[in-house]
Amino acid sequence: MGEPVSDSKAPALFAFGLVALGLVIAAIQGLTVGSIGGGVLALLGTIPACFGMWNGIQQETQGTLATSVIAVLVALAVGGTLIVLRIVHWAT
Repeated sequence: MGEPVSDSKAPALFAFGLVALGLVIAAIQGLTVGSIGGGVLALLGTIPACFGMWNGIQQETQGTLATSVIAVLVALAVGGTLIVLRIVHWAT
């Protein structure tokens, strides 16, 4: 293996930023009714978070890996919830 490199949490922080932006879009439309656009944007946060997970594995740093795993889970949960809320709103 290579030499351990400094801990980089930038991809995970970018993922959390996309989730926050998705929540802002959903809040503008009404948070309780969800948002397809906000949900998709939040789900797009999984891409940099997965890159951060890969980075954490390559660098052999637990902090980067743990932060990125949490970012993936949060992005999936928030994005999925916003989309499901909008679909339920349409169905009723």
